[in-house]
Parts: sequence; C-alpha cells; structure tokens
Amino acid sequence: MNLDLGKITGTILDSYRTTGGLNNLDETNLPSKRALASICEDLLQIIFPGFHDLEPIHSNHLPKVTSHRVFSVADRLLHELSKSLQLQKDEACQVNPEEVLQIFLNELPRVRALLSTDVEAAFVGDPAASGTNEIIVAYPFVEALAIQRMAHQLYKQGVPILPRVMTEWAHARTGIDIHPGAQIGSHFFIDHGTGVVIGETAIIGTHCKLYQGVSLIARSLSGGQALRGKKRHPTLEDHVTLYAGATIMGGDTVVGSGSTIAASVFLTHSVPPRSLVFYEDRQLQISDKDKRGVHWDDWVI
Repeated sequence: MNLDLGKITGTILDSYRTTGGLNNLDETNLPSKRALASICEDLLQIIFPGFHDLEPIHSNHLPKVTSHRVFSVADRLLHELSKSLQLQKDEACQVNPEEVLQIFLNELPRVRALLSTDVEAAFVGDPAASGTNEIIVAYPFVEALAIQRMAHQLYKQGVPILPRVMTEWAHARTGIDIHPGAQIGSHFFIDHGTGVVIGETAIIGTHCKLYQGVSLIARSLSGGQALRGKKRHPTLEDHVTLYAGATIMGGDTVVGSGSTIAASVFLTHSVPPRSLVFYEDRQLQISDKDKRGVHWDDWVI
C-alpha cells in the first residue's frame, strides 16, 4: 500500500480552513489537558501522602518531599492559571493568577479535613470496607471527590475552563461526573459510583450518601445560555440517602433532611424532611419514615 501522506496532509489543512470551531489557532493559548492531568496526579499525592506513591515515605522525609511537591505544583499550576484567566471576557473581573494560586494552596488543609470526613462516612456506611486504607486506595469516589473539592476552590474564584478540565479528568478515571460548581458538605459518600452525575448548581448537605447511577440534573436545558448562572439542579439537605439509579431533577427540587429515595425513583418535586420515596404498583409513593418504622432504610436497599 502506497500512502500519499502529502495529499492527506493537504486535505487535513483544507479542513482547518473550512471547518470552523475546532481550531484554536492564533488565539489565546488554552490550559493544557496533559499538564493538568499531571498536576492532578501530584495534587493527590499532596492530599494523600504515601497512598499514591511507588515507594513508602518516611515521616522524616515528609517535609522535604512535600516541599518539593508544593513548589512543583505551584509552578506548573500558575502557568495553567495564567492561560485560563486570560480567557475571562470581563476585564473588570480579572484577577491576579498568583493571588488565585495563593488562595488555592492555602485551602488544601481544609480540603484534606473535609476528605477525612468523607473517608470516615464511607467506612461507617460500607460493611465491605476493611479499613480506611482500602477506601483511600480503592474507592473511586475518593479520587473524584478530592479533585472536585480542589477544583471547586478555583471555580469559586471565577477561574474559567481549568476547574472543569480537572473534574473531567477525574470523571474519565472513575466514571463519576461531579461539576466543579457543585456545593458538597462534609461526610459525603458515593458507594460504587459508576454513572453518578452531579450538576453545576447542585447543593448537597452533610452526611449524604449516593449509590451508583444517581443523577442530580436540570429539568430542561432548552433555554441554553439564558440559564447560565441560574439554579438548575436540586438540593439535598442533610442525612439524605439516594439509592441506585435515582434521578432528582430541577433547581427548585429540595429533598428534605433525613429522607431516603429508593432505587430508580424519578423525582421532579420537593419532598419534606424524613420522607421515604419509592414506587409501589408503578405509582410514586411518599411516606413519613417515622410512621413506618425505623428499619425502612433496610427495605429499600
């Protein structure tokens, strides 16, 4: 087979001229997906020292190792932040990338504290867990949530594109899709995790638990860009459990504290605290958990 690579190159170049929207030429340089993938890997090493390393780290060496990692991440992340912040259209809202980086790095200890509550919630809530080490090393939600909690810090500072690239990196690795804009409280646990989707304006309280295939989504996106910045995704109050395949839809939908949503429920309206929501004879039922007995959570698993 004789390939005419020169001709093939010419046709590709022709497509660059005729097919717009897929080229980023002679424009502001975008954040690098490859660079951010490496940064995310190193951030996980900072957050979980000794868990993402080929060799064990002795406590005597931890200050030197951590210093090297922080300086390396800071240097590379500053470069990507500078590119991202150049994409801001409103010059009045533009911020100094070094200030953004300073705030981000200062937040890492708080992120670690939150993640420790998530690991605790997983251990308490999953009888299959042999210990917290297994959870940190093997449970996909830990990685997805760690990246999301860090990306959320950049999202709150108005950094465009870069936080989403971070969470999509975690999404590709774990099958868990959490937008960096989602607000998530402490002691959060996603069991199994595959197929979970949490939208940008979702709000999740403390001590919430989700199973695989759960979706917190918008009611409709037909409004397109007119919906930007508006509350489109549901709110879960504290101590809410959503079982496999449950879909909660709409920015006005609030699942009251202490509620349990059974598997495969499709919910488009709010329910009061301590609700048990399930299907019976193909009809959606909403009951008061306290009137049905304390063991009804076991029934919907």
